[in-house]
Amino acid sequence: MAARVLFVDDEENILNGIKRQLRKQYAVETALGGPKGLELIKQSEEFAVIVSDMRMPEMDGVQFLKEARELSPHSVRLMLTGNADQQTAIDAVNQGSVFRFMTKPCPVELLIETVDAALEQHRLIKSEKELLEGTVNGSIKLLTDILSMVAPEIFGQLTELRETAREIARAMRLMSTWDIEMAAMLSKIAFVTLPPQTLARVRSHKDLEPSELMVIERLPETSSKLLANIPRLEQVARIVHYQGKNFDGSGFPKDEIGGSDIPLESRILKVLHDLHMHEERGISTSAAIRQMGARPGRYDPEVLKTVGWFLMAMGEEQALLPPIHVLVAELTAGMVLVNPIETAEGHSLITAGQKLTDAMIQRLVNYHHLHQLKEPIKISNPAV
Repeated sequence: MAARVLFVDDEENILNGIKRQLRKQYAVETALGGPKGLELIKQSEEFAVIVSDMRMPEMDGVQFLKEARELSPHSVRLMLTGNADQQTAIDAVNQGSVFRFMTKPCPVELLIETVDAALEQHRLIKSEKELLEGTVNGSIKLLTDILSMVAPEIFGQLTELRETAREIARAMRLMSTWDIEMAAMLSKIAFVTLPPQTLARVRSHKDLEPSELMVIERLPETSSKLLANIPRLEQVARIVHYQGKNFDGSGFPKDEIGGSDIPLESRILKVLHDLHMHEERGISTSAAIRQMGARPGRYDPEVLKTVGWFLMAMGEEQALLPPIHVLVAELTAGMVLVNPIETAEGHSLITAGQKLTDAMIQRLVNYHHLHQLKEPIKISNPAV
């Protein structure tokens, strides 16, 4: 499939000439002026290369390429102009991130050579992007898989936390929820570093030794350090680092950051984590929200109010159908455990109340093949 190249100029005869000369080499599209060029970018698949004239009415080439970069950041931008003064070149590079700068009249051979170089640059950009995304996604999957094997009930809690955090972030008008979703899923990744006896006490809600409490307090820092070296997770690592910080600046980490300087995503996770701890002690959600609101300085008031409003709007938990018994091979994602899943020896693998995911089911199937689980398993399906 021929590479897609967009040419923008205010002279129709120039565009027609370019199309005739290059139609065999590329899939050429043309636009008469900047505004039409932007509309074409919005409505079309990504152009590998965008070539613009400089002097055009309504919108000059620098402004057009600047806006084109926002709409299509991976397209490689070129400028073809008859006005080759130094300031034009500087503006084109600094504001429009122009890859190459050509002057009119431009020989066809040079134009083809330059577009080919831009296409190679586009290929490199796309390859790097795919490699980076693959690395990030693979790293995240590896970390969450490890957590789900070491502490499956914590992993189950985090999948629910991610869903709630995403909705709260939307309610608070965050532009993107990707960072908070990843931070929610990875917020307790450092639990895999705990000694087995400490992890067992945490999982069974037993009292911890003072030394263990100190380690638990610093888990956000440990989690942050585990994430900091993964590409594109720098902001996620910062969110995780500050997830336990009080709104008045007290608590961990002990620095000068407080109030609105704490990432909003961290303030949301702070409320949701503490709310979950209250609920685990048997306190109702509404009572927990009231108790948390009575502790000024600990939580962002706007976040606490939004969480309370959101949970009230949700009403009661999703209705479940009457429980049924199924075999391991019949488990499907979305089922809720009525009883814990246990090994044949009676060891609990996943606690009651967890909503099963595809990853959890796959691990259960693998475990069942090797060591056998108690069957049948008592579950409930969500009511439609």
